[in-house]
Amino acid sequence: MKFHRLNEIEKYLDEVGNISLDALCEVFNVSKNTIRRDVAELEKRGSVKKVHGGIVSTKKNKLEPFASRKVKNPKEKRIIAELACDLVNDGDVIFIDSGTTTMHMMPHLASKSNLTIVTYSLNIILASIPYPNVNVISTGGELYRGANSFIGINTINFLKHYNISKAFLSSTGISINKGVTNASPFEYQIKKHIIDTGSTSVLLVDHTKINVASLMTYCHLEELDYIVMDSAPPQEYTDFFTANQVTLITP
Repeated sequence: MKFHRLNEIEKYLDEVGNISLDALCEVFNVSKNTIRRDVAELEKRGSVKKVHGGIVSTKKNKLEPFASRKVKNPKEKRIIAELACDLVNDGDVIFIDSGTTTMHMMPHLASKSNLTIVTYSLNIILASIPYPNVNVISTGGELYRGANSFIGINTINFLKHYNISKAFLSSTGISINKGVTNASPFEYQIKKHIIDTGSTSVLLVDHTKINVASLMTYCHLEELDYIVMDSAPPQEYTDFFTANQVTLITP
């Protein structure tokens, strides 16, 4: 079993490039001591390298860089972001996820009154600078350059102190069977925590994310309250949303 697990960890790390020890424990359902021993074995193989709080693959990272993801489908992402902002009311306390679609929300929120944004996204923080009337709270944490976001257990502990009314989430891909998935194990825990709080959940995804199952499922589609897209998805999805009382918003 250990040999099989080591091979699976190598394959898993080839996909994501880097991962925290805590996330590894959760994914492979083993103790921290077991993971530490596994990492020591993998270091001997030369397939991983230890970093603070986790490991990185010595092979080429297959996780697409944020900069290249940002330039894909910009028109569609701006449309989605604007539609999502119609769900925000004056006085709301909202969470905005890291992502290349959610980052377009900020200009459409500038006219809101008494709005508070809680975020771990560096892009949202920077985008908020021209709008002094919007209150922005940063979770802090360790900067994860793969997504320009702040991560770590302290980020989740920070979020526990705030009563968030609505959460605007991003995803690498969605499917009816696998649900809402994400490629970053670092961000997975934060997204899952937000879903578990019971806030009104709004997912922002463009049409290219349909029938895509990424590394980790952080929630199922039926757990969402709203899903905002740039165009109507296939009929099986609209039927699924209707059956599970998920409100679909499209242009």
